[in-house]
Amino acid sequence: MRRKVFVLLGIITFIVLIVGCRKNSQDHDEVAKQDNDRIQIGVTFESYVIERWQRDRDVFVSTANELGADVNVQTASGSLEKQIEQIEYFIEKGMDVIVIIAADSSSLAQAVQAAKDKGIKVIAYDRLIKNANVDLYISIDSEVVGRLMAEALVSNIPEDGKISIILGPHTDNNVMLLEKGIESVLNKTDIEIIYKDYANGWLAEDGFNAVNKTLSMTKSFDGIICGNDDIANQSIRALSEHRLAGKVAVVGQDADLIACQRIVEGIQTMTVYKPIEVLAAMSAEYAVKLAKGEEITTDGTVFDDTYEVPCIKLEPIAVTKENLDEVIIQSGFHLREDVYLNSNH
Repeated sequence: MRRKVFVLLGIITFIVLIVGCRKNSQDHDEVAKQDNDRIQIGVTFESYVIERWQRDRDVFVSTANELGADVNVQTASGSLEKQIEQIEYFIEKGMDVIVIIAADSSSLAQAVQAAKDKGIKVIAYDRLIKNANVDLYISIDSEVVGRLMAEALVSNIPEDGKISIILGPHTDNNVMLLEKGIESVLNKTDIEIIYKDYANGWLAEDGFNAVNKTLSMTKSFDGIICGNDDIANQSIRALSEHRLAGKVAVVGQDADLIACQRIVEGIQTMTVYKPIEVLAAMSAEYAVKLAKGEEITTDGTVFDDTYEVPCIKLEPIAVTKENLDEVIIQSGFHLREDVYLNSNH
């Protein structure tokens, strides 16, 4: 009788274990199913050489997460080939949306088409991808940025002043737009361009070289337009070595902290604030909408040399010593104690 009881208890225990395992398996499958239901976004940055990209990344990821999406971020370290490999990886992983900060605006159309062939939505972030028919291009208006930079320089140098220009690489479509904005202002003046070059890979040290090359061509000059604040910083370093810092007008863009500090110190004339946190958050929101198949509204379209693609462009703001507090500090872009670190204010 006792043996029968033990056998019965063993059978009951076995049944309980089997039912429990099945329930745990079902629970696990349900969790996996829920995870698979989350929107998957792949983001490939050209690099993190430019200071602002890390801010863009953090805002994009946090916003997307809040909206129920997972984000896989990759950086191509300036390599077009590596960026194409990352896009192929995202395609293989079945991402819902791929966001691309292009390493080369003219060489990614085929990779974009491969993604679109798999039903994956593609967003060109900050830089337009040529001939690619992306689902959305979202950026700051670079032509306006160029115009603001040139206007600031013109208002701070003689009417027939001498200047240099050192921009970013031709592989960045924004450089062409930036240059267009600059020329729209300078072409109406008597300002002489002594030296002009393009920093390959946005290499900041090219700003240092630009100043030295300019001074090898002329004894003095009045201003320099720099493709971004990293380049401006190196240009100022070279000017300092020639005891010209604060005597030559310097303009840049991105409102990097060091640029804001130099504006306070009086050795950088202006920078351009671009609402990148708004840009990144909007991009994440639109990525989620595209993944869900929802209709999106845009400012219009832009021609990518083959297709008219939906486009959103945000407006930049020129930042000088006069409005720095209002634009940079009151908005929370940089802290007051950081901006005024090297001053008595």
